[in-house]
Amino acid sequence: MKKLIFATHNQNKVQEVNAVFDNYSIQSLADLNYHQEIEETENTFVGNALLKARHVFEVFKTPVFSDDSGLEVAALDGAPGVYSACYAGEEKNHAKNNGKLLDALTNESNRVAQFKTVIAYKDATTEVTFEGIVKGCIAKQISGSGGFGYDPLFIPDGYNKTFGELPSVVKLRLSHRSRAIAMLHDYLKSIT
Repeated sequence: MKKLIFATHNQNKVQEVNAVFDNYSIQSLADLNYHQEIEETENTFVGNALLKARHVFEVFKTPVFSDDSGLEVAALDGAPGVYSACYAGEEKNHAKNNGKLLDALTNESNRVAQFKTVIAYKDATTEVTFEGIVKGCIAKQISGSGGFGYDPLFIPDGYNKTFGELPSVVKLRLSHRSRAIAMLHDYLKSIT
């Protein structure tokens, strides 16, 4: 089984990857006992994903992929975007982020939004990125306890429930990360 590093400490993300990948042993940074936080200093998802992949590749010299994901809200000119995790502060508190988003949209009728993930893959000779998007809208109140982040506020197009309310199997099928991961998976199959 081939080994591949996923440059994350987030076990929720690792579970999403393992649901798509076969024939690979996915190792997170926690699995590798690498606890250094990689600062995301770029202002785009692509920039941050590449930054993390390059950093981890330099440390371990083995194929790696990373992601940067976020919520883009049309009425907020794409915010919170790359700042989704720390929208309400550096402690990256999901409840506070959701509260701040609801406050920002209090008098807003346009609630169109999208989740976006960019995955960057790097090995000794290649750097490539993949983008996954799921479109939807922001609910007027938090609903559901499933998922993480903005899931209890995001209603994907074609549904009347939030990601927080939908069964995890449905969320995995629809999610922005799953879409980008599937593209990475297809790419890796094509080069082996």
